[in-house]
Amino acid sequence: MIDLTGIISISGQPGLYKIVAQSKNGIIVEGLSDNKRVNVYSSTKVSTLSDISMFTTGDDKPIEEIMTSIFQKEKGGAAIDNKADDKAVEKYFSEVLPDYDKDRVYVSNMRKLFAWYNSLQTTGNLKEKEEKKEGEEKTKAAKLDEKTRATKKTAKDTSKTKTSAGVKRTSGVRKTGTA
Repeated sequence: MIDLTGIISISGQPGLYKIVAQSKNGIIVEGLSDNKRVNVYSSTKVSTLSDISMFTTGDDKPIEEIMTSIFQKEKGGAAIDNKADDKAVEKYFSEVLPDYDKDRVYVSNMRKLFAWYNSLQTTGNLKEKEEKKEGEEKTKAAKLDEKTRATKKTAKDTSKTKTSAGVKRTSGVRKTGTA
C-alpha cells in the first residue's frame, strides 16, 4: 500500500505539502513541487491524505488503497490527466475503483485524486509502506521492555542517593526567631 503519512492538503492552496516541524502557532510544511517552507497556522483547515477516503457501495475505501491500485494499473507511471474530459475521467476511475458510489463521488473528486497522484508520482513521493513481520515486532517489543525495566531500576537507585545522610527534613514546622 502507498505510504501517505505526513503529506497534507491545505484548503485554499494548490498542491500537496509535507509536514516538516511543529511551530508555536501551527505547523511548518514544505511544498512537494517547489520545496518552499511555509508556516501554516492552527486556524487553517488542513487534511492529511492518509485520513481521506472515498465512498463505495460497501465500506469507504481509503485513498491509500485507491492510489495503490492506480500505481499497480500504471506500473508506477502517471495516471490520466486531471484535465481530460468528464467521460474519460469517469471511465478511468471506474477501472481503478469499480464499486464507487456514483451518487456521492463527483468528477471533481476524481480529478483531485488524479492530480494528487500525478503530483506525488512526479516528485517521487509514491513509496510503499514497509510491512513488518510479526517476529521482528516481537523482538523489538522485547528489547524495548528490557530497556524500560533497566531504566526503572536505575531511576530507583538514583533517588536514594539524592538525600544526604544525617540531615533531617522538617516539614510543616515553622521556625520563629524568638525564644
